[in-house]
Amino acid sequence: MFGSACGSEGVQLEPDDPNYEGAVLFAERCSGCHTLEAAGAKGSANRKLPHQGPILDERQESVEDVLYAIRNGGFAGALMPQNIVVGDEAQAVAEFVAEYAGQDE
Repeated sequence: MFGSACGSEGVQLEPDDPNYEGAVLFAERCSGCHTLEAAGAKGSANRKLPHQGPILDERQESVEDVLYAIRNGGFAGALMPQNIVVGDEAQAVAEFVAEYAGQDE
């Protein structure tokens, strides 16, 4: 298990998984606001905060939508920082989220 960021319980993927790098980056950069079990991310404990990101275990995402959110700071006035990851790192995070989001649907 790998644990790095506040709100993280450790990445649930093995290091040889092709999405491992994206999971680690998600845990480091996104787990403070977003919940996604595969990254060990629990977001903020206070779900009433206006800047709390979506619980990604509960909704499916496409690579394209994740990249859009990363580049533009979320959707429709969201408070997510723009370009929290860029380039190959953004692609890795997007592929990881697209693969593992929506598992609790």
